[in-house]
Amino acid sequence: MRLYNTLTRSEEAFTPGTGNTVRMYTCGLTVYARGHVGNFRTFVCVDVLRRTLKHLEGHEMRQVVNFTDVDDRTIAGALKAGIDLRSYTDQFITAFHEDSRALGIEDVEENPRATDPANIKAMADLIEALGRNGHTYVSDGSVYFKISTMPDYGKLAHLDHDGMQTGARIDADNYAKDDARDFVLWKATKPDEPTWTEVDPPGRPGWHLECSAMALRLLGDPPIDIHTGGIDLIFPHHENEIAQSEGATGKPFSRFWFHVEYLLVNDEKMSKSLGNTHTIPDLVERGYRPSAVRYLLLSSHYRKQLNFTWESLTGAEKALQRLMALLGRLDGVTRAGSHAEIETKIAAAREAFSAALRDDLNTAGALGAIFELVTALNSAIDAGEFGSDDAAAVRVAFDEFDRVLGILSIRRAEEAQPPLPVEEIEKQIEARHAARRQRDFAAADRIRNELAERGIILEDSAGKTRWKRK
Repeated sequence: MRLYNTLTRSEEAFTPGTGNTVRMYTCGLTVYARGHVGNFRTFVCVDVLRRTLKHLEGHEMRQVVNFTDVDDRTIAGALKAGIDLRSYTDQFITAFHEDSRALGIEDVEENPRATDPANIKAMADLIEALGRNGHTYVSDGSVYFKISTMPDYGKLAHLDHDGMQTGARIDADNYAKDDARDFVLWKATKPDEPTWTEVDPPGRPGWHLECSAMALRLLGDPPIDIHTGGIDLIFPHHENEIAQSEGATGKPFSRFWFHVEYLLVNDEKMSKSLGNTHTIPDLVERGYRPSAVRYLLLSSHYRKQLNFTWESLTGAEKALQRLMALLGRLDGVTRAGSHAEIETKIAAAREAFSAALRDDLNTAGALGAIFELVTALNSAIDAGEFGSDDAAAVRVAFDEFDRVLGILSIRRAEEAQPPLPVEEIEKQIEARHAARRQRDFAAADRIRNELAERGIILEDSAGKTRWKRK
């Protein structure tokens, strides 16, 4: 498999550094608000990277996805809400898990919180190691990282060293690219802010320190294999992670850096001020299913900006309906036998699918391979050149595809949960049959239309009625 490495700005062959286990760290949410669809573009793409490494490449996985539950924004949010920090962040961690399940994101091995006692201790140890190596100083009760002590600082973001403000300090957890200066590791205690005494002077961690400590504690000796996140994290967050980790250990922090591009909304950057930060429940409330959202987020290469529009989401739904329609047609194939041409087409699709994903996680190419197969299979069924053994082979292939893409499984789960109870649907179908037997076709049509308005479509075939979600 080849992956683009942000650190080297080139595609490189990937294998784990040692053994068969991939050690991967993913920067999770800063839990001051519910995650939006832009956040989940990163998490869905990283989920497919995980599945590709596991199911196509055969690697074991050890992945960490953290929760940043103490930083400037979480503290401000808790103070505004008038509740303690833990209670404030708990609600958004719960929401993240709900949305992840809805989008079919696999559970990972570790979901640490920055404020877990073991992680606070790891942060203190990291600061101590940095101090021993001459990378820190204390000013106004806060501990800072001195970037002049790291000659290669800026190597991930390709910063211009002449523009760095050596000796100038910045206290904010998040800041712009033109603020390349000494950054805070440990913040001095302020009124109404949480405080820990593991570091002298007492205070609380800065955002950048947290991820370095959690990655090294949970994934072991560096370098780890892959560090992932959104492209907006390259600077300052990931640049500072490198400085902290390598300054403390004297070893490279991560072999590969994997970054997912922005999700735009109607060609504009997602922003709360523009009111375009849609959450997964927002999309569901508008009638879209999470399976279609996942499909859309995988429809473009992860290193290309993806423009989110209602039209594109509708298009994703239609594409997914086409996939499900093909799988539905397999149930109607009763003729026995198999055809060599079908086996050949399935094999070609498997090869193209795998090749696309091994080529820097080209999910768009993988979906293209699937749809070429869908077209060929529909033509074969139409021509009567398709048997029940072919249908079984197709089902196996699509299950293999879905172990990596994870779209069909959540669509099936959605289909199993209709918008109204199954008993009510079946009762209405029987009432419709009764009305038709009595030749009250107006009543039968009314039942059909009412069900359609509630998201249930009836299909009559060979004297039987089947229902499906709209």
